[in-house]
Amino acid sequence: FFFFFQESMHAYAANVYNSVVEELMKGKQRKFIAVEQEFFRLWWDAVATDTHKQQVHQLLQEGRLEFVIGGQVMHDEAVTLIDDQILQLTEGHGFLYETFGIRPQFSWHVDPFGASATTPTLFALAGFNAHLVSRIDYDLKADMQKNKKLQFVWQGSPSLSERQEIFTHVMDQYSYCTPSQIPFSNRSGFYWNGIATFPDPPKDGVYPNMSLPVTDTNIHLYAQTMVANIKERAAWFRTSDVLWPWGCDKQFFNASVQYSNMDLLLDYINKHSDQFGVTVQYATVSDYFQAVHSRNFTWEIRDSQDFLPYSTEPFQAWTGFYTSRSTLKGIARRASSLLYAGESFFTQYVQKHPASSICKCEALKQLQSLRWAVSEVQHHDGVTGTESPKVKDMYINNLMYGMFNVKKLMASIIFDMNKAKKNEEVYSSIYNKDSGIPDLGQYVVVYNPLAWNITTFVTVSVNRLAMSVYDELGHSVPAQVQSSAESPSAYDLYILVAISGLSYRKYSVKPLNGKQSAVIGRSVKYERKDLTHADQQSQQLLSVVNNCYQVLFDQNTNLMHSITERETNQTVQLTQEFLEYHVNGDVMKGPISDNYLFAPNASAVPVSKAVELEVVYGNLVTEIRQYFYSNVTAQDFIYAVYTRMYTVPEGYDGKLLCYRIEQEYSVGPLELNREAVLRTSTNLNTGQLLYTDNNGYQIQKRPFKAYVNNTVARNYYPMVQTAYIEDDTTRLMLLAERAHGVSSQGNGQVEIMLHRRLWNNLQWDLNYNLTLNDSSVVRPVIWLILGAKAAANILYRMSGLALEHRPIVMFGALSGDKPKLPRQLQENSVHGSPITVPPNLHLQTLSIPGWRYSSNHAEQVHSVHMGKQKQSDADFSRVLLRIRHLYEAGEDPVLSQPVMVNLKSLLKGLGSVILVEERSLTGSWDVNTLKRWKWKTAQFPSKGFSNSTQTSENCIVTVHPKEIRTFFVYFQGQ
Repeated sequence: FFFFFQESMHAYAANVYNSVVEELMKGKQRKFIAVEQEFFRLWWDAVATDTHKQQVHQLLQEGRLEFVIGGQVMHDEAVTLIDDQILQLTEGHGFLYETFGIRPQFSWHVDPFGASATTPTLFALAGFNAHLVSRIDYDLKADMQKNKKLQFVWQGSPSLSERQEIFTHVMDQYSYCTPSQIPFSNRSGFYWNGIATFPDPPKDGVYPNMSLPVTDTNIHLYAQTMVANIKERAAWFRTSDVLWPWGCDKQFFNASVQYSNMDLLLDYINKHSDQFGVTVQYATVSDYFQAVHSRNFTWEIRDSQDFLPYSTEPFQAWTGFYTSRSTLKGIARRASSLLYAGESFFTQYVQKHPASSICKCEALKQLQSLRWAVSEVQHHDGVTGTESPKVKDMYINNLMYGMFNVKKLMASIIFDMNKAKKNEEVYSSIYNKDSGIPDLGQYVVVYNPLAWNITTFVTVSVNRLAMSVYDELGHSVPAQVQSSAESPSAYDLYILVAISGLSYRKYSVKPLNGKQSAVIGRSVKYERKDLTHADQQSQQLLSVVNNCYQVLFDQNTNLMHSITERETNQTVQLTQEFLEYHVNGDVMKGPISDNYLFAPNASAVPVSKAVELEVVYGNLVTEIRQYFYSNVTAQDFIYAVYTRMYTVPEGYDGKLLCYRIEQEYSVGPLELNREAVLRTSTNLNTGQLLYTDNNGYQIQKRPFKAYVNNTVARNYYPMVQTAYIEDDTTRLMLLAERAHGVSSQGNGQVEIMLHRRLWNNLQWDLNYNLTLNDSSVVRPVIWLILGAKAAANILYRMSGLALEHRPIVMFGALSGDKPKLPRQLQENSVHGSPITVPPNLHLQTLSIPGWRYSSNHAEQVHSVHMGKQKQSDADFSRVLLRIRHLYEAGEDPVLSQPVMVNLKSLLKGLGSVILVEERSLTGSWDVNTLKRWKWKTAQFPSKGFSNSTQTSENCIVTVHPKEIRTFFVYFQGQ
């Protein structure tokens, strides 16, 4: 929860690990748990002495130092994407297994703001035996506590149900920090090392707020206080084991004073256990869960319902962070999709060009810099936007640096494969549009990071209207050029690309020569309309049509009026407007909004009184530009919507492209203490029922709930990738490329919070510079899909991933002669045959992790023991492959079926597969040896171990609904 920037972070982490390791060595009874690998690795790589390292190995073997979770960070659960959660977990687990031969088996998710149902499934797939959370709704927690229901077996996925269930412990009302009040003193208790002050600790070792030390005179009072709290908690749980967390944020930086006081206290209680009625011991998370598991109780099952949103008090709904720092949320997702593209691009290159001119170790470092940055920002004070501006800048700098490295790597691979002249400049640019084209023209290289054939448009910024585009064989390619909405002097060139799975194509863009030119979009401007005096009598409608939709705009208001889905001829009345919630910034006057919290004063207020409309018509793309003004005479617009509809020429598979209405918004700078939403209102009779996704993995049903207080904010939910509303027949889907808060505040309505700008005088927020005075302009993109429920259900799976993993575009200048391409390139695939999976599967990961560990556990433990694993170089022969089934069981008659995949033939373009090993989610277990604890439930009365899924026979695997299967693949000759 607390934030401090880099140097204090490093100094603090160094102090914790130095002093904790030294103190653990002084007493055999002492124990400690460590969570986030990013901090541990900074210490291990830069600070720890050889002695420290030996001691860590010993403590781990003795079970006195225990790594829980073991990911790079304790990730946020509300606004993160499943791919990135898995990445950061895999990064940490790979380090731990390589360095120590250990595999974490318990979670400690005490600080994320609300709990997603994806998390228990991921932790089960990673081989965990139990899961632990803390932050859930205050009123729900009180109820569960009273009824001793804080522990249960959670079946987070409806399709995987009991196969990937996990025992879950919810912490009681005291949460994860030791209660610091002691009745016999006005000083605090149990926090003997005081408050951390880094990077400049006090010279005399006296930190602020050090707790009252344990002495002969007060030890009995201290013991009484501790025992009373233990007994109070014991009443809330079914077993007589009480987990008593000792510590909090930023503790144990001076561990000797912590342990020496605690030793005295624990000894005293145990000596007088008859009198107190309790015994106490230092424990790790594993000790606690082992004690509970051995009690042999029968536990209740919880279904796939999550614990979102999260409120701590009637006016404290933690739903603001779903949107806070939208720019950071956007960059984090762009970085993630670039990383996945870079990984598969590099993996194919290494397999196909073993004798390449690119240094593989250097390339791996470039990828690792982005793996580290994308992992780090998944932290529950990272992508959430709940950090200070300084820390936000650190995240962004690390992401930009990693993205720069991976773009550079991809450009150099293309370079090497095209054996281009070395003086030819290759530069790359992702999504953001570079201006200007060299005189001879340029080539555009487009890589499709999905394992499906994709037909879509990529946009390139050019400096003139007369352009032509050719493919590798010199054939003309459909394209359209038009003036850019962003700057009047530039032009946007839309190029229609059709690319096979995990392949790239190369296009040349030239100033016009000859007849074949790109279509030119023609702009028609409509005058600004005053919404306050709109003529309601005579309705004039403007129609924009493609093969899938007819969209009508009301010319009295310049707002959208309706959308007709042409195949079913179903028309939905649909209008969109921007509104703002006004919020309070003075704690003396009432509840406030901040980075975390959303506390609106009243209903949202419409912001614009006048709208301008411009339509750019073209054969391929029609762009509708709406500009929203505060009044009829205002100079500058405050909001804009750019809506694009695509028409695909004959001979292309354009279904996905045709069925999406793409909208890009321009929002900001906002006034202070305003929260901006786009509200879409329809005539669908939805009963105010909203559906949103958990982390892009599964869908949650969100019925509107009325509360005594704060109803608006408590009905906001995170939308990571998907939200939709529907009636009996028709569904309106919204797909996002970054996380937002989303809500349905009325029948037939869905609103997305796009931006927030806040300031308040809460002392805590001011101390940590957490006031979110964010004056940026944000440009999020949403794709709308409207259609019959079954059809929309199929379209959104592929479309959501197509938005997440848009093609990567790189540029280079054309030299005078035509670029000579190797034969294999002309056939459209980078490296021989493309890699494609059926539409209900997603090839989620294809990478070369580089870990140096043995996949034989006994061997790995032996080599760690012998200190062998330090010398070797990164391992390039092991390829990590993950495949995910996109559908729930029973959701679709065809697509919900299990799918058989022959991994040999899937990957034949990379070479000849000689060995496939199926692994746990993060790679550290062989699934055949993974035996998770089974917990007794009414459904399964026997206890014991649960085995994982059946593994592959001769490289053929059957992937069942919602499974995520992880493999190590080895190729001939590697």
